[in-house]
Amino acid sequence: MKHCRECGHEVSEQALTCPSCAAPYPAKEKWDGWGFEYKSEAALFGWPWLHISFKYQPNRMPVPARGIIAIGQFGLGVVTISQFGVGLISVSQFTLSGFALAQFGIAYALIAQFGLFVEKGWGQFVRRFSDVWPVF
Repeated sequence: MKHCRECGHEVSEQALTCPSCAAPYPAKEKWDGWGFEYKSEAALFGWPWLHISFKYQPNRMPVPARGIIAIGQFGLGVVTISQFGVGLISVSQFTLSGFALAQFGIAYALIAQFGLFVEKGWGQFVRRFSDVWPVF
Protein backbone atom coordinates (compact mmCIF):
# COMPACT_ATOMS: atom_id res chain seq x y z
CA MET A 1 0.00 0.00 0.00
CA LYS A 2 1.11 3.55 -0.78
CA HIS A 3 -0.29 7.01 -0.32
CA CYS A 4 -2.06 8.86 -3.16
CA ARG A 5 0.16 11.58 -4.56
CA GLU A 6 -2.84 13.98 -4.72
CA CYS A 7 -4.79 13.52 -1.48
CA GLY A 8 -2.63 11.25 0.70
CA HIS A 9 -5.31 8.54 0.98
CA GLU A 10 -3.85 5.04 1.32
CA VAL A 11 -4.25 3.08 -1.94
CA SER A 12 -3.05 -0.15 -3.55
CA GLU A 13 0.04 0.07 -5.76
CA GLN A 14 -2.06 -1.44 -8.59
CA ALA A 15 -4.97 1.02 -8.24
CA LEU A 16 -6.02 2.68 -11.48
CA THR A 17 -7.74 5.55 -9.66
CA CYS A 18 -7.81 6.82 -6.11
CA PRO A 19 -11.13 5.93 -4.40
CA SER A 20 -10.99 9.22 -2.51
CA CYS A 21 -10.07 11.84 -5.16
CA ALA A 22 -10.16 9.83 -8.45
CA ALA A 23 -6.55 10.73 -9.36
CA PRO A 24 -5.31 8.37 -12.09
CA TYR A 25 -2.55 5.91 -11.06
CA PRO A 26 -2.40 7.39 -7.52
CA ALA A 27 0.49 5.22 -6.28
CA LYS A 28 2.92 6.64 -8.84
CA GLU A 29 5.09 9.50 -7.57
CA LYS A 30 4.70 11.33 -10.88
CA TRP A 31 2.16 10.74 -13.63
CA ASP A 32 2.23 12.72 -16.86
CA GLY A 33 -0.43 11.14 -19.05
CA TRP A 34 -1.70 8.16 -21.00
CA GLY A 35 0.07 6.43 -23.86
CA PHE A 36 3.60 5.95 -25.10
CA GLU A 37 6.39 8.45 -25.72
CA TYR A 38 10.06 8.02 -26.59
CA LYS A 39 12.66 10.72 -27.23
CA SER A 40 16.21 9.86 -28.20
CA GLU A 41 18.90 11.47 -26.08
CA ALA A 42 20.85 12.47 -29.20
CA ALA A 43 19.67 15.85 -30.47
CA LEU A 44 20.35 18.34 -33.23
CA PHE A 45 19.61 22.05 -32.56
CA GLY A 46 17.57 21.02 -29.51
CA TRP A 47 15.39 18.57 -31.43
CA PRO A 48 15.75 14.85 -30.69
CA TRP A 49 16.86 12.67 -33.60
CA LEU A 50 13.82 10.47 -32.98
CA HIS A 51 10.61 11.35 -31.18
CA ILE A 52 7.78 8.83 -31.05
CA SER A 53 4.61 10.02 -29.35
CA PHE A 54 1.27 8.29 -29.03
CA LYS A 55 0.54 10.02 -25.76
CA TYR A 56 -2.04 12.24 -24.12
CA GLN A 57 -1.42 14.65 -21.23
CA PRO A 58 -3.52 14.39 -18.07
CA ASN A 59 -5.85 17.08 -19.51
CA ARG A 60 -6.32 14.75 -22.55
CA MET A 61 -4.42 16.99 -24.96
CA PRO A 62 -2.26 15.01 -27.41
CA VAL A 63 1.53 15.26 -27.18
CA PRO A 64 2.85 15.93 -30.72
CA ALA A 65 6.01 14.21 -31.90
CA ARG A 66 8.67 16.87 -32.59
CA GLY A 67 12.04 15.75 -33.85
CA ILE A 68 14.27 15.20 -36.83
CA ILE A 69 12.28 11.97 -37.31
CA ALA A 70 8.80 12.40 -35.82
CA ILE A 71 6.41 9.47 -35.49
CA GLY A 72 2.99 9.81 -33.90
CA GLN A 73 -0.60 10.89 -34.27
CA PHE A 74 0.64 14.48 -34.68
CA GLY A 75 4.12 15.02 -36.10
CA LEU A 76 6.42 17.96 -36.78
CA GLY A 77 9.91 17.33 -38.10
CA VAL A 78 12.21 16.83 -41.04
CA VAL A 79 10.78 13.35 -41.67
CA THR A 80 7.28 12.71 -40.31
CA ILE A 81 5.22 9.56 -40.17
CA SER A 82 1.90 10.58 -38.68
CA GLN A 83 -1.82 11.04 -39.02
CA PHE A 84 -1.43 14.83 -39.10
CA GLY A 85 2.04 15.94 -40.16
CA VAL A 86 4.19 18.91 -41.08
CA GLY A 87 7.66 18.26 -42.38
CA LEU A 88 10.13 18.27 -45.23
CA ILE A 89 9.35 14.63 -46.07
CA SER A 90 6.03 13.28 -44.85
CA VAL A 91 4.03 10.07 -44.92
CA SER A 92 0.71 11.10 -43.38
CA GLN A 93 -3.02 11.00 -43.67
CA PHE A 94 -3.15 14.83 -43.64
CA THR A 95 0.05 16.76 -44.36
CA LEU A 96 1.73 20.03 -45.24
CA SER A 97 5.13 19.11 -46.57
CA GLY A 98 7.89 19.55 -49.09
CA PHE A 99 7.64 15.99 -50.39
CA ALA A 100 4.61 13.95 -49.34
CA LEU A 101 2.81 10.66 -49.60
CA ALA A 102 -0.62 11.33 -48.15
CA GLN A 103 -4.34 10.86 -48.31
CA PHE A 104 -4.87 14.65 -48.11
CA GLY A 105 -1.83 16.79 -48.73
CA ILE A 106 -0.33 20.11 -49.71
CA ALA A 107 3.26 19.86 -50.89
CA TYR A 108 5.95 20.85 -53.36
CA ALA A 109 5.89 17.28 -54.76
CA LEU A 110 2.98 15.06 -53.79
CA ILE A 111 1.44 11.63 -54.18
CA ALA A 112 -2.04 11.75 -52.68
CA GLN A 113 -5.69 10.88 -52.99
CA PHE A 114 -6.63 14.56 -52.59
CA GLY A 115 -4.08 17.32 -52.74
CA LEU A 116 -2.49 20.50 -54.00
CA PHE A 117 1.08 20.67 -55.24
CA VAL A 118 3.56 23.25 -56.50
CA GLU A 119 5.89 21.30 -58.84
CA LYS A 120 4.86 17.65 -59.26
CA GLY A 121 1.80 15.72 -58.20
CA TRP A 122 0.06 12.42 -58.76
CA GLY A 123 -3.15 11.00 -57.41
CA GLN A 124 -6.88 10.70 -57.71
CA PHE A 125 -7.86 14.36 -57.13
CA VAL A 126 -4.53 16.18 -57.18
CA ARG A 127 -4.25 19.67 -58.66
CA ARG A 128 -1.50 22.25 -59.15
CA PHE A 129 -1.74 25.37 -56.99
CA SER A 130 -1.65 27.61 -60.07
CA ASP A 131 -4.67 25.79 -61.56
CA VAL A 132 -6.72 26.31 -58.40
CA TRP A 133 -5.45 29.79 -57.47
CA PRO A 134 -4.20 31.62 -60.59
CA VAL A 135 -2.52 34.23 -58.36
CA PHE A 136 0.34 31.78 -57.73
